[in-house]
Amino acid sequence: MSAFLSHPPSVGVWLIGARGSVATTVVAGCAAVTAGLHPPTGLVTETPAFADCGLPSLSALVFGGHDTTGCPLPKRAEQLAAGGVLPAGLPSAIEAELDAAEREIRPGGPGPGDTRSDERLISEFAADISDFVRRCGLARAVVVNVASTEPAATGSALPPSSLYAAAALRAGCPYVNFTPSTGLHHPALAAVAESSGLPYAGRDGKTGQTLLRSVLGPMFTQRALAVRAWSGTNLLGGGDGAALADPAAAEAKNAGKERVLADTLGGTPEGQVHIDDVPALGDWKTAWDHVAFDGFLGARMILQTIWQGCDSALAAPLVLDLARLTARAHEVGLSGPLSELAFFFKDPVGDAPSALAEQHAQLGRLARRLSGGGGATGCAGERATPGAPGDLATNPGEETR
Repeated sequence: MSAFLSHPPSVGVWLIGARGSVATTVVAGCAAVTAGLHPPTGLVTETPAFADCGLPSLSALVFGGHDTTGCPLPKRAEQLAAGGVLPAGLPSAIEAELDAAEREIRPGGPGPGDTRSDERLISEFAADISDFVRRCGLARAVVVNVASTEPAATGSALPPSSLYAAAALRAGCPYVNFTPSTGLHHPALAAVAESSGLPYAGRDGKTGQTLLRSVLGPMFTQRALAVRAWSGTNLLGGGDGAALADPAAAEAKNAGKERVLADTLGGTPEGQVHIDDVPALGDWKTAWDHVAFDGFLGARMILQTIWQGCDSALAAPLVLDLARLTARAHEVGLSGPLSELAFFFKDPVGDAPSALAEQHAQLGRLARRLSGGGGATGCAGERATPGAPGDLATNPGEETR
């Protein structure tokens, strides 16, 4: 009788920046939890609230992606284990899974001296994703951007993150922007995203300092305490630290942090966030906040917080959560900005609250919606037609010129 049982369809997770620290931790973590080597600590979708949502299982996820670097995934995992990011011995225990993901990584771009047009890059990236879905027999795939932060877009040219986002839509895949980079926020892609019929989410994963701010900001407001100034400093190393050493990239990163305070406090207090690259910290980061506030009868008080964490270990479970939730949303026929996923982001798309408790309640409503199908028109196992969104805007890259 068991011969007639079918396995649930596999779901692809296509990672932009597939050989980076976060992506490597995503692949390694999924394999480790699936094999029972480690518990699913940090995975929101493994909590009871999501048990009946019909999410794809971790064992059903198949990984691939784009990257511009050449360090193989198994080697990158060894480096992370040596640095204490991954448990010692884990890379050898999941070598087969790392090798399988490495075989599905394709060259990204544009690189130095790359003369390909935007349209050609989008078409080639989309072809890579569609080929991944076809060869692996996937029910669907979700594209997740976990690449290094790029400077905020200026002018009409499409930055790399937007080229990948356009490629995701053209391949018929939902898109998640876990970075503060432009992605689908580029004006040239607004109409394409709206008409694609695909769900999308972002941007900039909320893993540390802003997570804490989204809790503390509402606390001050609810207790009628007047925040006079809120200053912060981030010390981080690794690829993210190097990328954010660029003032333009740091400015893009800080925009989400400032939005949380403005929304939860009802105004922007004095103070700024400074980001310093400290290579010796590797994949660890330290975030320090100094809050000056007034209490009853003008009594002046101070709150200081210190957050020390491993960036990849904080981000990886959220990427898996987002991939599973977005894949399920696609399966049941949801489309457009998934504002219910604001819980995971600094600068969420759509109309969403900034306070973490409100965001968590909104996420719970999405869980119930996914559990019942939400009245959506899609059916389980239905695959998006690769290339269909591309017909709506054959050449989004050319339109910006």
